[in-house]
This record gives sequence, C-alpha cells and structure tokens, in this order.
Amino acid sequence: MTLTEEPALVAETPCGLNHLVLNVRDLEQSHRFWTELLGFRHVGTLRPRADGTVRARMRFYSGEQGGKLRHHDIALVERPDLPADLGLRPQAFNHLAIGFPSRDAWLRQIAFLRGRGVELHGRIDRGVTHSIHLTDPNGYEIELVYELPRELWESDIDAALNQSVERPIEA
Repeated sequence: MTLTEEPALVAETPCGLNHLVLNVRDLEQSHRFWTELLGFRHVGTLRPRADGTVRARMRFYSGEQGGKLRHHDIALVERPDLPADLGLRPQAFNHLAIGFPSRDAWLRQIAFLRGRGVELHGRIDRGVTHSIHLTDPNGYEIELVYELPRELWESDIDAALNQSVERPIEA
C-alpha cells in the first residue's frame, strides 16, 4: 500500500502500547526508582545534537520479553519546574501498568519492593489480572500486573474486566 491509495474505512488495530514518556522533576531519583526498584534496564540517553545543541535531559528504559530488550518501553524527561503533585493530577494521568511474565515473578517483585520499604497499596484480583499499586517519586501511580492465563478470561473479556476482589497487601 502507498500513501496515495484510497484510505481504509476503519482504523487498523494496533499491536499494543509501544512506549510511554513521563515528565519527572529529578532524573537521577527517577532513574534509581525505575532501575533499582522496578527492574527496568537503562538502554539509552538522549545526547546533544551534532551541532552541540543540548536537548532536554532524557533517558530510555526497557523491560524484557522472551529474553530480549525492546528499543524502549518507558522514557523519562527531566522537568525540574514541575509541581510536586504532578502524578496526583487525575486530569493528566491515571496510572501505568507494568506486566510480569508469571505469577511467581510478580510475587517476587512484590516481596522485593516490600523488602526495600516501598509502600504498596490497592492489591486487587481481577478476572483478567492480579495487581498491586504503588507510587513513584513524582506521584505517578504504577500498577504491577500478572495477567491470568488467557483461557480463564478470553471467552468473556467484558465479564472478566468487571470482576474485582480487593486483597490485603500481605496476602
């Protein structure tokens, strides 16, 4: 297909979210959070242009899928002028969900975070996922997710999405 052909009548379905870029007040603090606590790999840093022009301070991070890193899943842009309650503004952002490949990996990550003193809240078992919530240093809400096996929910995704049971953090 070329760009000059007749346009389709319906939108193409994407394969998923490619990446998310978050504005952060302190790049170093956020870097430590996303790498040391959430386990993302730092895969790149925005460099000055060839002419020496300095762009915003920005870093790129990737999770791993099938033993391979992606170009990036999350990027952080330093904006020191941002208000302290940035992520707590519901009109700007609700939350970001990060998936784990297995229930065991998800539980290990929860134990790791608890062992590091990270405050966790909102543990919920849904018909599609099990999740727990936390907040990053900028106030962004993050949901750590284990997706249940597809055969448990694929026959009625809507019903599964509408199921939820709150659980204690320790459960």
